[in-house]
Amino acid sequence: MSAPEPVVQVLLDSDWASGSLVADVRQGLGSRPLRLPPKWLYDDEGSRLFDQITRLPEYYPTEAERSILAAYAADIVAACDATTVVELGSGTSDKTRLLLDAFAGAGALHRFVPVDVSEQTLRDAAVMLTERYPETAVEAIVGDFTLHLGHLPEGQRRLVAFLGSTIGNLYLEERGAFLGALADSLDPGDWLLLGTDLVKDADRLVAAYDDAQGVTEAFVRNCLVVLNRELGADFDPDRFDYAPLWDSRMGRMDLRLRSTAPQTVRVPGADLVVEIAAGEEVQVEISTKFRREQVARELGAAGFEVRETWTDPAGDFAVTLARLT
Repeated sequence: MSAPEPVVQVLLDSDWASGSLVADVRQGLGSRPLRLPPKWLYDDEGSRLFDQITRLPEYYPTEAERSILAAYAADIVAACDATTVVELGSGTSDKTRLLLDAFAGAGALHRFVPVDVSEQTLRDAAVMLTERYPETAVEAIVGDFTLHLGHLPEGQRRLVAFLGSTIGNLYLEERGAFLGALADSLDPGDWLLLGTDLVKDADRLVAAYDDAQGVTEAFVRNCLVVLNRELGADFDPDRFDYAPLWDSRMGRMDLRLRSTAPQTVRVPGADLVVEIAAGEEVQVEISTKFRREQVARELGAAGFEVRETWTDPAGDFAVTLARLT
């Protein structure tokens, strides 16, 4: 008996990316401090560079989280009663297959719902996942998890997996809004599996985002290349220094580009002219590092109760299972 065809629901308009980019650039570069949303780092070249980052010796989060899922996936399945797994920002669902294997092995994987903005990546992954889990309904959603949580399918107990410490890329107020919207889209008794990078020695954190090979610097600079290509901007990436810093007050890595001289940048696709002073910085990405009690507090504010937390042996990363009350 052949596996069922995956279902792919497309919620993004064909011009979503261009329209969203223009809006983000007008908002981020039209006021102070200058800021660019990190999602525009991930064009084809940015995605390639990020994949390279995850393999660097200085960058620990990916393998730390993978080790937790490898060691505790069966415990996660046993601790909850979900039969639908939803993954936000799924990509190829690489690490998540450890979790899906455990659900399938326990006979508890009735449905898998990967959510991602990249339609082709999602379609390719959906075919692969259907072949890997022939007894499971794969219902993919091409959408932005900050906009389309209300479209998650209902009808079964759900576990939403939000891994990779992606939540750390959101500012505090954005995290609260996201968790609140997620809670509103779920039913009491549904589950959240959240991956978070933990606070550790500042030197180690800075090294993870300022690697010796300069891959992370190239990744961050690539956002200017994206703006030049997509919006006809005239950024000169060589007129910016890469400036990663550890913000101990906010508990986050802050990745910025610092202008080396006064410059005027034109962004015709966004009908914008930006005057940038020497030494002025463009905030590109943050990566918040958490303490366990902070995770519990932020989840609790949105109505989630922590049931279990697992860490890797070094205590670098945490995966938290919480239930919506």
